[in-house]
Amino acid sequence: QVQLVESGGGLVQAGGSLRLSCVASGRALSINAMGWFRQTPGKAREFVTAIDRNGGRTYYADSVKGRFTISRDNAKNTVYLQMNSLTPEDTAVYYCAPRSSPYGLGSVETDYDYWGQGTQVTVSS
Repeated sequence: QVQLVESGGGLVQAGGSLRLSCVASGRALSINAMGWFRQTPGKAREFVTAIDRNGGRTYYADSVKGRFTISRDNAKNTVYLQMNSLTPEDTAVYYCAPRSSPYGLGSVETDYDYWGQGTQVTVSS
């Protein structure tokens, strides 16, 4: 079992930035890729970005490419999401998720094994 705690969300004006963090505990050594997803009310969870175990490979949704950056610090069992040039369309609850499979990064919910409680990001216009 892996426990996840996301933090760093909040209210920001359009054009602003936020940095989300996700700390993993428990069986953190079983984690390979890490992903970030987001969800708005009434909609399915949407893939945002993922990073491989060593941090050398990343994958971004087109909607955030060039604005968001994922990184990780394995010594701290932490993954980060730097979000720049935020727009109201980025408003959502953001979740991190670990992937135990060593094959690929994954871009759908079923590719990932556990979910945190999420952190709310609200971007005002």
